[in-house]
Amino acid sequence: MKKNFISRLIIFFPLIFFVLLVCVAVPPRLDETAESKSPWQTEAQFIGLPAFSPGDQIITHAAYTLKYNEKCEQAEWVAYKLVYAELKDLKRAGKFRVDPAVKTGSAAPEDYSKSGYDKGHLAPAADMKYSVLIISESFFMSNISPQKPEFNRGIWKCLEEHVRAWAEQNKELYIVTAGILKGDLSVIGKKNRVGVPLFFYKVILDYKEPELKAIAFIVPNEGSDENLQSFAVTIDQVEEATGIDFFPALPDNIEEILESAIDLSKWEFKKCQ
Repeated sequence: MKKNFISRLIIFFPLIFFVLLVCVAVPPRLDETAESKSPWQTEAQFIGLPAFSPGDQIITHAAYTLKYNEKCEQAEWVAYKLVYAELKDLKRAGKFRVDPAVKTGSAAPEDYSKSGYDKGHLAPAADMKYSVLIISESFFMSNISPQKPEFNRGIWKCLEEHVRAWAEQNKELYIVTAGILKGDLSVIGKKNRVGVPLFFYKVILDYKEPELKAIAFIVPNEGSDENLQSFAVTIDQVEEATGIDFFPALPDNIEEILESAIDLSKWEFKKCQ
């Protein structure tokens, strides 16, 4: 019996070795079906998308969609839906890395090295806390733009915190954000020429009853002690500054009302720390 067992073991050893090799060589993967779900992956996402042309490089990740601007090596806009109740208590963890979905090649982390600029998230990692995978995708360099440290860690951070507070109050929001990639921009980069925006914008749409409303901001890429209200503008003003048509899927009559005016009394503001 012992000899027979050894003979069988010798016969099946190559197969056993192959199975073990595969198990070691292929690391366990996140369940992408379970881990990548977000409120953005519904037909409702189209409400939040700006207009784009067939030739534009449009990239959709699990929780956000962007239009990549190859000349400036960053997104011209990043659009996503923020549903506060579905965010989880997860750590802000991820590694800045090239976005493999950008066919022309995205900026690289080393482009920001010793530039004096932060790798500033457009869709913030804190707004992506639906899963570990989705947080990780927020660190793709296509979702990053050069931001002065005093801007990124100051007034812009304050605006991002306000957006999350508004999402909690209003249940869900559609957000579009990026730098304004117009004019003769200075550049940074060791491998790529990354444009440095002079201004950043954020467009926010509350399209959930009972009260539809919208607000937008254009903020200089610099530190500021001003209150957020001083940077509030209409969506029409952001469209004029960027050349982007933000919510073309909305019914025309609603789009015209929401984009042409703002009522600051409908949004709760707090003093930035």
